[in-house]
Amino acid sequence: MSEQIICSDVALGYEDGIVTEGLNFTVSSGDYLCILGENGSGKSTLIKALLGLKPQISGEIKWGKDFSARDIGYLPQQTPVQRDFPASVQEIVISGCISKLGFRPFYSKKEKELAMEKMVQLKVDDIKNRCYRELSGGQQQRVLLARALCAANKMLLLDEPVTGLDPIAQNDLYEHIYKLNQKGITIVMVSHDISSAVKYASHILHISKKQLFFGTKADYVNSKAGQRFLENEVAFNE
Repeated sequence: MSEQIICSDVALGYEDGIVTEGLNFTVSSGDYLCILGENGSGKSTLIKALLGLKPQISGEIKWGKDFSARDIGYLPQQTPVQRDFPASVQEIVISGCISKLGFRPFYSKKEKELAMEKMVQLKVDDIKNRCYRELSGGQQQRVLLARALCAANKMLLLDEPVTGLDPIAQNDLYEHIYKLNQKGITIVMVSHDISSAVKYASHILHISKKQLFFGTKADYVNSKAGQRFLENEVAFNE
């Protein structure tokens, strides 16, 4: 598997100080990486840095050969305003092709076919003419996944994609994401849901003020950081 992102001794933060540091990890094609950590540990900041939206304080984030930001589809956390967006499902999905337009004012036949292909893949083609804001939370997230796949088809960066969804919708979305990974798309996902991370991920990155763990899911479950985090989740849910 080829390396797509390489992080070397990366520190992230803001003007008032460092949020997390000592980040050393790689993401290879076909990986399913879950980024875990407490609130405020820098998970979303790391996603923005991987996208090139926020510079790191120190260290290096490199793209692998034949890989760039244009190969990444991004699914950010939704705001209430975004959930109420007055456009059709089809309009939302095909907007993922905007970067391909260049100076053209209209989408091409190829781009329209791509949007339909992704709607079928995420099982939202039967609601393509419905207004986005009328959909359930789970349907909205599948629409946004389809849009992200129109933008890029090598890697998806997902920032807490199941937030606000009921358990059934969460499981449904996780299954869709897992199937995308099985078809070769690299997944990098921020999550608070440790049990699902352990179920679906191939690799775990656990961060706090520094990197606590990076490696395979099997090694994480047997690590001190993993056992402590998993025990805390069980206690919290009891």
